[in-house]
Amino acid sequence: MPPKSPLFFPFLLLLLTLLTIATNATQHFKEAPQFYNSPDCPSLFCDDEDTETTVFCSDQAIHVAMTLDSTYIRGSMAAVLSVLQHSSCPQNIAFHFVASASANTSLLRATISSSFPYLNFRVYSFDDSAVSGLISTSIRSALDCPLNYARSYLANILPLCVRRVVYLDSDLVLVDDIAKLAATDLGKNSVLAAPEYCNANFTLYFTPSFWSNPSLSLTFANRKACYFNTGVMVIDLDRWRGGDYTTKIEEWMELQKRMRIYELGSLPPFLLVFAGNIVPVDHRWNQHGLGGDNFRGLCRDLHPGPVSLLHWSGKGKPWARLDANRPCPLDALWAPYDLLQTPFALDS
Repeated sequence: MPPKSPLFFPFLLLLLTLLTIATNATQHFKEAPQFYNSPDCPSLFCDDEDTETTVFCSDQAIHVAMTLDSTYIRGSMAAVLSVLQHSSCPQNIAFHFVASASANTSLLRATISSSFPYLNFRVYSFDDSAVSGLISTSIRSALDCPLNYARSYLANILPLCVRRVVYLDSDLVLVDDIAKLAATDLGKNSVLAAPEYCNANFTLYFTPSFWSNPSLSLTFANRKACYFNTGVMVIDLDRWRGGDYTTKIEEWMELQKRMRIYELGSLPPFLLVFAGNIVPVDHRWNQHGLGGDNFRGLCRDLHPGPVSLLHWSGKGKPWARLDANRPCPLDALWAPYDLLQTPFALDS
């Protein structure tokens, strides 16, 4: 057998990469059932009003914001289905999807429309360059994607008429009515609400350089600062805009570029700005960590207590483990919401 050319293996690697990209780009999803409001849902429409405008600017609508890209779209589709399936007023939900400006937004929009023909949704473009220069490398490369930081810019991206939003990550499913979460009382001053985890070792989210610097560690003085997961948040966008919290987050990211004060991507700036000043939500609304840690993605159990939302935060994603035929036990709870059309189903 003749010897392989020195270019053979790089070419093979390139070919495999292109095949993977092509496979992701040509995923086909089933059409989800249509879901209808229960009789006691408030009506958002008047006969002489434009339906789309009314939904997307109504304070009575439930506004849900999510990021959208080709890598995680399978998770996003499952999340949307779970929200609709468990909602008492699914027709009153407005989905706001944020996609990278460099993404094929037409394809993403067509994919959502094909599976959810009656969904109230818009796709917004997020300029990666707005944040790419502020991102520092973290312990897992997936956390460094600019779109991972889009949650910090929702107040700028969404229309001014959207006053409150529920932000959801793409690796979760709801098993309860999202209206209960959306109705969280933010009080007179709070900007956001999320489940808090005060038993977590808060100091681990920042480097020794941060804690040894008095001017920095005093950031949390007079604040009962607890960890919270930014994958599930209720945000008052009016208050966010009024307090210019995007700028506050960016200032911490700029400091991080000069002296390393944390290791975990977009989470620590949120903690620096908001920890200790949020409205705590019942833990049932973010049973997080089901994807394992950020290195190995090991299987994990649920936290004690009731469950309204299952969140596969961490390295391991349920669709990847199911495809590899190496699922964790709890991945079976995600599988019923998977809308991916298998090749066998397409042939039949």
